[in-house]
Amino acid sequence: MAMLSFFKSPVFRDSQLGEFVRSRGHWRGKLELGGSTVLFVLAGGRSEPDAQALQLARTVSPHFPAWRPIIAEALFEHYQPYAEALAAGEAPEPSTTLPRIGAPSEVWPHAVLVFVSVAPIDRALVVEFGFTTAWDEEHTLGARFQGGKLLELNGSVLPP
Repeated sequence: MAMLSFFKSPVFRDSQLGEFVRSRGHWRGKLELGGSTVLFVLAGGRSEPDAQALQLARTVSPHFPAWRPIIAEALFEHYQPYAEALAAGEAPEPSTTLPRIGAPSEVWPHAVLVFVSVAPIDRALVVEFGFTTAWDEEHTLGARFQGGKLLELNGSVLPP
């Protein structure tokens, strides 16, 4: 049985972030954020997460309260065309009732955080928050931050 330990995924423990297991090319752990526990993915090599990714990952929880209204605005801007097209009869009826959202702060009952990742995109480390929403059932939306600023809300992402 000792020979099988060669195939076991390595484990990395961080005093602040907890335990991560190497799987499918990334380090995977859990993060409690906004009242729920979600998948937390970090870039890195075979032996441990990337040092810069780990440093940036440690800032996610403290910065999230400031980023939350920015994310809400982006999600609301994504929602509005769906609601307008449906109201104008230009879009097919969704399988479930489209929620009525009148302001960015009202998106939260209809958006669920499913993952957070810290990984490079175009050679720069980015924090990405992946959300499923009631108005876009087919996609996971990615709110991407770099240097503390929202880069974009990507309309279709997958957890790394």
